[in-house]
Amino acid sequence: MIDIKNLDKDLTALVKAKIALSKLTYADQDYDKIEEELHDMEDDFIENYGEYLEEALAEVHDEFCPDNDVLLPIAYLADEYIVKEDTIDVAPGQGVLVEADDFASSKVTLALAPQPTRIVLQAGNDHKEVVWRAE
Repeated sequence: MIDIKNLDKDLTALVKAKIALSKLTYADQDYDKIEEELHDMEDDFIENYGEYLEEALAEVHDEFCPDNDVLLPIAYLADEYIVKEDTIDVAPGQGVLVEADDFASSKVTLALAPQPTRIVLQAGNDHKEVVWRAE
Protein backbone atom coordinates (compact mmCIF):
# COMPACT_ATOMS: atom_id res chain seq x y z
CA MET A 1 0.00 0.00 0.00
CA ILE A 2 1.36 3.40 -1.00
CA ASP A 3 1.46 6.24 1.52
CA ILE A 4 -0.06 9.06 -0.56
CA LYS A 5 1.26 11.78 1.77
CA ASN A 6 4.83 10.50 1.46
CA LEU A 7 4.43 10.12 -2.30
CA ASP A 8 3.34 13.74 -2.58
CA LYS A 9 6.09 14.96 -0.22
CA ASP A 10 8.77 13.09 -2.18
CA LEU A 11 7.37 14.20 -5.56
CA THR A 12 7.28 17.81 -4.34
CA ALA A 13 10.92 17.57 -3.21
CA LEU A 14 11.89 16.05 -6.57
CA VAL A 15 10.10 18.79 -8.53
CA LYS A 16 11.66 21.53 -6.38
CA ALA A 17 15.13 20.01 -6.91
CA LYS A 18 14.49 19.90 -10.65
CA ILE A 19 13.41 23.57 -10.58
CA ALA A 20 16.53 24.51 -8.58
CA LEU A 21 18.79 22.71 -11.06
CA SER A 22 17.09 24.41 -14.02
CA LYS A 23 18.07 27.80 -12.58
CA LEU A 24 21.78 26.93 -12.65
CA THR A 25 24.18 26.92 -15.56
CA TYR A 26 26.71 24.17 -16.26
CA ALA A 27 29.40 26.64 -15.14
CA ASP A 28 27.90 26.91 -11.65
CA GLN A 29 30.16 25.23 -9.10
CA ASP A 30 27.19 23.44 -7.46
CA TYR A 31 25.66 22.16 -10.72
CA ASP A 32 27.26 18.69 -10.70
CA LYS A 33 26.52 18.14 -7.01
CA ILE A 34 22.87 19.16 -7.35
CA GLU A 35 22.45 17.14 -10.54
CA GLU A 36 23.83 14.04 -8.78
CA GLU A 37 21.50 14.61 -5.80
CA LEU A 38 18.58 14.93 -8.23
CA HIS A 39 19.49 11.62 -9.90
CA ASP A 40 19.69 9.92 -6.49
CA MET A 41 16.27 11.34 -5.62
CA GLU A 42 14.89 10.08 -8.93
CA ASP A 43 16.28 6.58 -8.29
CA ASP A 44 14.74 6.49 -4.79
CA PHE A 45 11.45 7.81 -6.15
CA ILE A 46 11.27 5.08 -8.80
CA GLU A 47 12.20 2.42 -6.24
CA ASN A 48 9.50 3.58 -3.81
CA TYR A 49 6.66 4.58 -6.15
CA GLY A 50 7.54 3.38 -9.66
CA GLU A 51 5.22 0.40 -9.83
CA TYR A 52 2.25 2.35 -8.42
CA LEU A 53 2.76 5.26 -10.82
CA GLU A 54 3.43 3.01 -13.82
CA GLU A 55 0.04 1.36 -13.23
CA ALA A 56 -1.62 4.79 -13.11
CA LEU A 57 0.20 5.90 -16.25
CA ALA A 58 -0.81 2.67 -18.02
CA GLU A 59 -4.48 3.41 -17.23
CA VAL A 60 -4.13 6.97 -18.54
CA HIS A 61 -2.33 5.78 -21.66
CA ASP A 62 -5.01 3.13 -22.30
CA GLU A 63 -7.72 5.77 -22.14
CA PHE A 64 -6.09 8.74 -23.90
CA CYS A 65 -3.05 7.63 -25.90
CA PRO A 66 -3.01 3.84 -26.38
CA ASP A 67 -0.51 4.02 -29.26
CA ASN A 68 2.21 5.42 -26.99
CA ASP A 69 4.43 3.36 -24.70
CA VAL A 70 4.36 4.01 -20.97
CA LEU A 71 7.70 5.44 -19.82
CA LEU A 72 9.30 5.53 -16.39
CA PRO A 73 7.36 7.90 -14.12
CA ILE A 74 10.27 10.36 -13.86
CA ALA A 75 10.06 10.89 -17.63
CA TYR A 76 6.71 12.58 -16.97
CA LEU A 77 8.29 15.26 -14.81
CA ALA A 78 7.90 18.56 -16.62
CA ASP A 79 10.90 20.73 -17.39
CA GLU A 80 8.95 23.73 -16.14
CA TYR A 81 6.42 24.15 -13.34
CA ILE A 82 4.44 27.09 -12.04
CA VAL A 83 4.87 27.30 -8.27
CA LYS A 84 1.95 28.91 -6.45
CA GLU A 85 1.35 29.36 -2.75
CA ASP A 86 -0.71 26.19 -2.29
CA THR A 87 0.09 24.08 -5.35
CA ILE A 88 2.59 23.34 -8.09
CA ASP A 89 1.19 23.27 -11.61
CA VAL A 90 2.59 22.09 -14.91
CA ALA A 91 3.63 24.91 -17.24
CA PRO A 92 1.83 24.99 -20.60
CA GLY A 93 3.15 22.53 -23.18
CA GLN A 94 5.33 20.67 -20.67
CA GLY A 95 5.51 16.91 -20.22
CA VAL A 96 5.75 13.86 -22.46
CA LEU A 97 4.42 14.39 -25.97
CA VAL A 98 1.74 11.79 -26.80
CA GLU A 99 -0.64 10.99 -29.63
CA ALA A 100 -4.20 11.29 -28.32
CA ASP A 101 -7.02 10.51 -30.72
CA ASP A 102 -9.44 12.83 -28.93
CA PHE A 103 -7.10 15.77 -29.54
CA ALA A 104 -5.70 14.89 -32.98
CA SER A 105 -5.03 18.48 -34.03
CA SER A 106 -3.25 19.61 -30.87
CA LYS A 107 0.11 19.15 -29.18
CA VAL A 108 -0.84 16.79 -26.36
CA THR A 109 1.34 16.19 -23.28
CA LEU A 110 1.14 14.17 -20.08
CA ALA A 111 2.96 15.34 -16.98
CA LEU A 112 3.26 14.34 -13.34
CA ALA A 113 2.56 17.11 -10.83
CA PRO A 114 2.56 17.30 -7.01
CA GLN A 115 0.33 18.96 -4.42
CA PRO A 116 -1.74 16.78 -4.83
CA THR A 117 0.01 14.05 -6.83
CA ARG A 118 -1.70 13.92 -10.21
CA ILE A 119 -1.27 13.35 -13.93
CA VAL A 120 -2.11 16.35 -16.07
CA LEU A 121 -3.09 16.13 -19.74
CA GLN A 122 -2.66 19.28 -21.82
CA ALA A 123 -3.84 19.70 -25.40
CA GLY A 124 -2.76 22.84 -27.18
CA ASN A 125 -3.05 26.10 -25.27
CA ASP A 126 -6.69 25.81 -24.29
CA HIS A 127 -7.24 22.36 -22.76
CA LYS A 128 -5.82 21.16 -19.45
CA GLU A 129 -7.28 18.46 -17.26
CA VAL A 130 -6.31 16.22 -14.38
CA VAL A 131 -6.72 12.68 -15.74
CA TRP A 132 -5.56 10.84 -12.62
CA ARG A 133 -5.10 11.70 -8.95
CA ALA A 134 -3.34 9.62 -6.28
CA GLU A 135 -5.81 8.21 -3.77
